Amino acid sequence: MTVAATSFLEIQNMEALYGQAILAVRDVSLKVEQGKIVALLGANGAGKTTTLKAVSNLLGPERGKVSRGSILWQGEPVSGLSASRLVARGVVQVLEGRHCFAQLTVEENILSGGFVRKPSRADLQRDVERIYTWFPRLKEKRKVKAGLTSGGEQQMVAIGRALMTKPSLVLLDEPSMGLAPIIVQEIFEIIRVLNSEQGVSFLLAEQNANLALRYADYGYILENGRVVLSGTAEELRAREDVQDFYLGGADLAKPH
Repeated sequence: MTVAATSFLEIQNMEALYGQAILAVRDVSLKVEQGKIVALLGANGAGKTTTLKAVSNLLGPERGKVSRGSILWQGEPVSGLSASRLVARGVVQVLEGRHCFAQLTVEENILSGGFVRKPSRADLQRDVERIYTWFPRLKEKRKVKAGLTSGGEQQMVAIGRALMTKPSLVLLDEPSMGLAPIIVQEIFEIIRVLNSEQGVSFLLAEQNANLALRYADYGYILENGRVVLSGTAEELRAREDVQDFYLGGADLAKPH
């Protein structure tokens, strides 16, 4: 599927607080073009999760707030939209840690993602079967309680549930965390297929730079809440300092 490259999501000079006073993100600017996979890279605590939650309006009085700058979705500010309204507008987030409904079956979890659109029962079931074409192992576990499945399967459930909203942009927070390499590879291959065949755009926060940059079109590296490097995935992969940084050997906030 060929999709025109226009700015779907644009963050301009954003500053965000974590809690009431801790500055978690400072003057961050980035964009996601339609039909692209963009990687948001950085160590734990760099500001990746805060950035994603700011986009999807999951920050709040207890969890922090955007204190400066703007976030535009298809040219319009997201500040006046609730998280649920953003989902209806095509932006959905898969939170770090999967967050499945443990006592519901795999299929019940997936079905829950479709209710925001208020589809007919027939359309809902057809959409579930479509999810199973991308995640065939979930079809085998469809009647199993999600809490009894593996971490990788729960990650697939969480992504499948998000896809039931028929999003234009998926925000993925640490999709590889705590998973076996073979499962991580499988999940990223599904992301690639969804992007290339369905035109779904992705903004994914990842600590594993080598992995993310194999699948992404573009990347931003955060350090201490700031964007310290950005470029195409190919450009970032070619930089020795990027490799050094993720091996703990360099500080990208300092000039080289």
